[in-house]
Amino acid sequence: MTDWLAITRRNARSVQTTVGWIYWDPEAIARYRAAGLPEQAAGPIGYIAARCAPLAAAGPDAVIAAFGSISPVGIRAAFQVLKGAEQFHAMWAARDEAVVEGLHRYAPEIVQPLVEYGPELWDVVEQLPVMARVFFGAHLAMPRPADPLLSGWHAINCLREWRGDTHWVLLAAEGVSAAEASILHNAWLGYEGDWLAKSRGTSLAEITAGWESLGARGLAHDRQVLPGGIALRQRLEDETDRLTTLPWTLLGEPRSVAFAEQFEPPCRLLLARVDETAGPNYQPASRERPPRTS
Repeated sequence: MTDWLAITRRNARSVQTTVGWIYWDPEAIARYRAAGLPEQAAGPIGYIAARCAPLAAAGPDAVIAAFGSISPVGIRAAFQVLKGAEQFHAMWAARDEAVVEGLHRYAPEIVQPLVEYGPELWDVVEQLPVMARVFFGAHLAMPRPADPLLSGWHAINCLREWRGDTHWVLLAAEGVSAAEASILHNAWLGYEGDWLAKSRGTSLAEITAGWESLGARGLAHDRQVLPGGIALRQRLEDETDRLTTLPWTLLGEPRSVAFAEQFEPPCRLLLARVDETAGPNYQPASRERPPRTS
C-alpha cells in the first residue's frame, strides 16, 4: 500500500521551499523598490502585495482573512501605499522576474524539473476542490505565464496556497485565532519566546491576548504552551497532511516519488538561501522536524 501521508509530508516541504525562498530575496526586494515601494518597507510590503495581488481587488479585509496569521497592520499598510489592483499586479510581475532570475542563479538544477512537471501539475491543480480555499481560487484564476519555467513555478504556488487554505480552515474550525496559531506553532517548533508571532507582525497586545485565550482553554500557563496545546498543534498538522494527499494521488505514486527525488536537492540550495537572507528560523514548513508530542 502506498503511504500517501508520507509522500504528502515529504513533498509539502519542497512545494513550500520552491515558492517561499523568494519572500526574503534581496533581488526581489530591489525590484519592489524599483516598482515604487518605499526603501524601508519594500521587503514586507512587497511580499504581501505580490502574494495577494490575485485578491487585491477585493480589498484589505478579504486579504486579511486569506492570509491567516500575517499582521492586519502590515496588510493595511500595503493597501495604503499601493493604490489600486494594478499596482499590486506590478509587484506580482516584479516578483515573477526575480523568481526566474533567482532560480537560474541559486538553484539551476530545479529549472528542468519545473519545466517538465509544469503541465502535469496544472492538470492536477485544475482537479483540486476550490470550496473554502479563497487564496487558491484567486491564484488559479490568474493568467498562466508563457515561460515554461515560470508556469511550472506558478503551478507549484497553487499547490502551496491550496494546502495553506486547507490548514487555515482547520484552525478556524478549531476556534484558533491568528495570534494563538502563531503561539502554538512557535511552541510546536521549539522556537524561543514569541519569535514566530513577532516575525509575522503580531503586536504585543495581540500576543498577550493570545496567551490569555490559550490559558483560558487550558492549553497554556504562565506563557508556556502545555502538552495539550502541543498535541492540538500536532493534530492540526496531521489533519492538514491527511486532507492534502489529493494532489499526489492525482499525480500518481511514480511521479510523486520522482518529484521528491528531483526537487529536494535544489530545494536544499534554496533553503540555504533563506538561511542567508532571513535566518534559520524562517520558512519552518520547509524544514524537516520530528513530531513534537510534549
